[in-house]
Amino acid sequence: MEKVEERVDLGSFDEKFYAIVGRADENLKYFSELFGIKITARGTEIILKGEEDKVARAHKFITDIIKELKNRSMTAQEVRERAAEFVKEIQVQPQKEEVILVTHRKKAIYPKTKTQKLYVDAIKEKDIVFGIGPAGTGKTYLAMAMALVHLKENKVSKIILTRPAVEAGEKLGFLPGGIAEKVDPYLRPLYDALYDMVDYDKAAYMLERNIIEIAPLAFMRGRTLNDAFIILDEAQNATREQMKMFLTRIGFGSKVVITGDITQIDLPSKEQSGLVEAIKVLKDIDDIAFIYFTQEDVVRHPIVAKIIKAYEEFEGKHKDRKEGKRSKAENS
Repeated sequence: MEKVEERVDLGSFDEKFYAIVGRADENLKYFSELFGIKITARGTEIILKGEEDKVARAHKFITDIIKELKNRSMTAQEVRERAAEFVKEIQVQPQKEEVILVTHRKKAIYPKTKTQKLYVDAIKEKDIVFGIGPAGTGKTYLAMAMALVHLKENKVSKIILTRPAVEAGEKLGFLPGGIAEKVDPYLRPLYDALYDMVDYDKAAYMLERNIIEIAPLAFMRGRTLNDAFIILDEAQNATREQMKMFLTRIGFGSKVVITGDITQIDLPSKEQSGLVEAIKVLKDIDDIAFIYFTQEDVVRHPIVAKIIKAYEEFEGKHKDRKEGKRSKAENS
């Protein structure tokens, strides 16, 4: 690829535009690594050197930020975050071998982060995979895509999707309808992922023929799940007993993916999460993989990653304050 050089004139180094360069050129160093080119400053100019397409991306980002800074102030940290978002949004199309599935809407599903790639590879290689991390990281969505691929390739004969029906605010007994109607709201996210990948008529056919089964975790008791791709979603809300029950249902020829976020446990305080315990109990078994996602893997709207980060920081400070108060009480 041909090497090129582009220059961007900041016009001045007032406080606003200083946010692009950063302290001791820290942002320019960050941009160099992020865009894969050499970026330096000379006077009021930023010089971009590297492969033509990469220089073009960096040039577009910097000129866009300059326009935005004319209207409002940003910190150097905010500019770095915007750069990371920009790179995610313009990420090149995946190589053919990276595409997991093409949906009925001709949308290619593929891992978009390093952790997602590790997750997909683990599902291919291991019998049981735990995907642990915050919402929006593609844990359930990618597992659903892999399940459909296994079904299409006749590696399994059915897909089983399950979730704990944890009561959060409303008691099941107070909700209208029979048991199917009562648990449906808890299982709706699984239906949403399915309908996003498979057209409604085909999905309805597979559900009607029990090729795809969606049911509450409690319905797994007493069964042996052979020749199936099984996804346990929201596993942080499974009790210790439910998790053990589920893991011991697994039969021959089955593949299992268990997803959850251990920071979002809705169980009563006296109940220990089965997912938290399983991580401790099963961590040394070679045939089981644990993949941990962070806010860096969030592939929803960019603001979702910021919200997750803000809550983590807030909860961390709150925890520190509680521990500080407890320490004072013990020493008094």
